[in-house]
Amino acid sequence: MKGTLYPPEMHGRGIYDGGKITESKPIGLSGEGSAVTRVGPLFYWSWFHSPLEGYIGLHPHQGFEVITYMIQGRAVHSDTLGITSEVEAGGLQLMRTGSGVRHEERFIGPDAEGFQIWFEPLLRDSLKQNPSYRRYQHKDFHIEREDGIVRKTVIGDRSPADLSVDARMYDIHLQEGKSITYMLLQGRVLTALAVRGSGIWNGQTEGGQLQFHHKDFVLLSSNANELLSLTASEGLRMILIDVPDNPGYPLYKKKP
Repeated sequence: MKGTLYPPEMHGRGIYDGGKITESKPIGLSGEGSAVTRVGPLFYWSWFHSPLEGYIGLHPHQGFEVITYMIQGRAVHSDTLGITSEVEAGGLQLMRTGSGVRHEERFIGPDAEGFQIWFEPLLRDSLKQNPSYRRYQHKDFHIEREDGIVRKTVIGDRSPADLSVDARMYDIHLQEGKSITYMLLQGRVLTALAVRGSGIWNGQTEGGQLQFHHKDFVLLSSNANELLSLTASEGLRMILIDVPDNPGYPLYKKKP
């Protein structure tokens, strides 16, 4: 296992609506200060907070696929397709922006918190498709529960969210001392963000251990298929996104 840790001071920063929305960006756009600017087709990951309510006005997207996943509070989406939609904590909004769409968003607290994450499909094909929007509430997702462990599949097998990009996303809750295993395949990268708590990743190879803390962002890869384990040092909530290092099609080159 090869692991690289990026503490919060290596994430980018963003502010909207006069400071009513603040962002930490484990993966940011060029010039935003993020140490990581792309992991395969995953090229943007914003972790936003709004203590009361914040608004981002009408703005365009084209080509890529956008998800908004709520940790706390509510997200209200409106777009030029004529759609107005709302999700609560645990809900997900998916935009496949295709030939182009504009949308606006409002995050409503108290203590609204969530992620906006962008994936790059094969743009040659995506730009020819009509844009679309889908909404999924927490109850729509497959969730596995056992003693002290909750594993929710947000994207991937058993998820209703239909991305065209090869990606898997999980929302993991572990009580202190609890562990799960994860099979990381050769040629893929596992990204992991500690939303709450701290823990340790362990691999099967020599020296394959990585300790992390609250708000740390971790990239994990391996030269061969490898079974990893994740153990909570305290109550832990971690978001995992697994993508190919090379998706098999050309990716847009971001400026340094």
